[in-house]
Amino acid sequence: MNLELSEEQTAVRRLAKDFVDREIAPNVVAWDRAEEVDRAVVKKLGEVGFLGLTIDEEYGGSGGDHLAYCLVTEELGRGDSSVRGIVSVSLGLVTKTIQAYGTEEQKREWIPRLTAGEALGCFGLTEPGTGSDAGNLTTRAVRDGDDYVLNGSKMFITNGTWADVVLLFARSTDAPGHKGVSAFLVPADTPGLTRRTIHGKLGLRGQATAELTLEDVRVPATALLGPEGKGFSIAMAALAKGRMSVAAGCVGIAQAALDAAVGYAGEREQFGKSIASYQLVQELISDIAVDVDAARLLTWRVADLIDRGESFATAASQAKLFASEAAVRAANNALQVFGGYGYIDEYPVGKLLRDARVMTLYEGTSQIQKLIIGRALTGVSAF
Repeated sequence: MNLELSEEQTAVRRLAKDFVDREIAPNVVAWDRAEEVDRAVVKKLGEVGFLGLTIDEEYGGSGGDHLAYCLVTEELGRGDSSVRGIVSVSLGLVTKTIQAYGTEEQKREWIPRLTAGEALGCFGLTEPGTGSDAGNLTTRAVRDGDDYVLNGSKMFITNGTWADVVLLFARSTDAPGHKGVSAFLVPADTPGLTRRTIHGKLGLRGQATAELTLEDVRVPATALLGPEGKGFSIAMAALAKGRMSVAAGCVGIAQAALDAAVGYAGEREQFGKSIASYQLVQELISDIAVDVDAARLLTWRVADLIDRGESFATAASQAKLFASEAAVRAANNALQVFGGYGYIDEYPVGKLLRDARVMTLYEGTSQIQKLIIGRALTGVSAF
């Protein structure tokens, strides 16, 4: 792997940095307190091309490779993980999945709007009773003539109240476990689909997280994405790439923690000199720096494997596991550097810690990542 960025990748990274500094950074505190990101940012993300990365240009995408996607995702994570999550879910989990498995009609209907920021997607997998055990979901899809009728509920759905289309996973056959799961593209305005915003979150407060309830939601059979009964494999394929995106966002959190800690340590004086001169403060900062670089390299490796067409799922789990845990450590160490000021939301590190904490939970907990890695190494399934 060549670790030197190309001119195109460098330009994309600079574009993302400038976008974050101009459109996101000045609003982070206000969005966090209001528990809502300004929705206008979605259209701006589309206009700058970030919602079309790696998507074919014939469908309105902006192309680019997966390393460029990671560079943008990292910068968005540095700015505000709530905004990063909008892109990771709508583009990473939904748009890419439609491109990979959709019919030509489905691609033409949804992808141009999603890449332009005119529409958003959400990923309807997690349920109130099934998080890590996604293969045993209970939402049902019953065939009724030329339609499917959907009943059930979904929980902790990012973009849930903003989305225009739900990539929904439901049990459509009596086959046991994951074999009976199918995927559907459900317009969010379909009668019977209701959405409730979840407030009071520890982190990602600006992100629209929702509970979805489906009561006799009727969709045509053409809403089926991919073959019937293959929904679980579609979901797992999406999440494998999604873990790279989460890892990249975690690198951004850790980088923001490093930037904040170094800047504050140079300004803050105690006992007649800046705290940057104290060895124990330098230790905290050096620990953050090592975590940043290690997480970034693990994430870039995943992008390189994907772009070369090689197997990447285990590497993605390794990157997600390490980067998410590293982001928590980095934010916690940065808060220690800030001392009491780190506990006030006028300073960035408290939010970084709150946002980092959920990264070890969603798109596969740290424990699930360890099971995936262990299974790959031993050949023995833990499930």
